[in-house]
Amino acid sequence: MNSEFTIAVHSLVLLAYRPDHMATSDMIAHNVCTHPARVRKVMALLRKHGYVAAKEGTGGGFLLHCEPAEVTLADMYRLTSLGSVKPGWCSGDVEQDCMIACNMATVMDHIFSGAEKQLIDYFGHWTIHDVLEQLRKEQDKK
Repeated sequence: MNSEFTIAVHSLVLLAYRPDHMATSDMIAHNVCTHPARVRKVMALLRKHGYVAAKEGTGGGFLLHCEPAEVTLADMYRLTSLGSVKPGWCSGDVEQDCMIACNMATVMDHIFSGAEKQLIDYFGHWTIHDVLEQLRKEQDKK
């Protein structure tokens, strides 16, 4: 999984927390603890897919453009990280005359696909609203 997933979820939760307020990429970046350019990249993706709206120029920023209770973490994972469970390199070589080497990549692909499916299924049970509610519960404990 890549950090874009976390930035996307964090940003949407932040915007859901203050749905009537616009947030700049600098404000979001400060809250997420990352560089504004990384936030702008993720926000552009979220905007392209209709999760946020943006107003450019002075006084501009991002607004939530979706219903937090309808957006799942699975949606965000599919948008930002699909395929990232599988490493870029897998051992094995189909050219070798060895049962292990010539079949390892295929078997590992199947295992990684299954793991990713379970991750997506789990993330499907969590919405942006749920994350915000969990944060509120954590705050209430303090």
